[in-house]
Amino acid sequence: MRVLLHICCGPCALYPLGTLRSEGLEVTGWFFNHNIHPYQEYQRRRDAVRQMAEQEGVELLERDEYLLEEFLAHVAADPAKRCSYCYGSRLDAVAAAARQQGFDAFSSSLFYSRYQNHGLLRQQAEKAAERHGVTFVYRDFRSGWQEGIRRSKELGLYRQQYCGCIYSEKERYHPVNGRS
Repeated sequence: MRVLLHICCGPCALYPLGTLRSEGLEVTGWFFNHNIHPYQEYQRRRDAVRQMAEQEGVELLERDEYLLEEFLAHVAADPAKRCSYCYGSRLDAVAAAARQQGFDAFSSSLFYSRYQNHGLLRQQAEKAAERHGVTFVYRDFRSGWQEGIRRSKELGLYRQQYCGCIYSEKERYHPVNGRS
């Protein structure tokens, strides 16, 4: 089975990539993350994905578009619901790409993170699969959290400090109630 794996960042892709390959699946990476802010952060993560793909010998396809204004237009009115749009737009895009490019299925490295809303992610992925008529391969990759961290350090991959959007950057770095 040929799987197109949406990759949010290099470190988060390592465990899902290894897991899917160990199951005998043919995995191609796909980078599209229009939510990442600022642009320098976007570039660092894109470059780390390229580095990871080269080191792991995985083909990488990219939709290298920095669409900050589009992202903000969809989430600025209600930032509390930003993750729903963020997940949905990226999962819909990978499902569409999988269908258009003849892949059997898709998945995402987002299912590796302990910090993501797994229920919402899975719901968005299943909707995208139905909408585009392509199989969604669900795996809960969170059990490999520590292994992914260890391997990313061994490979010298850039490791980000926040999810990616301008709101998560603020939550990470802006002191709240005197704390930082």
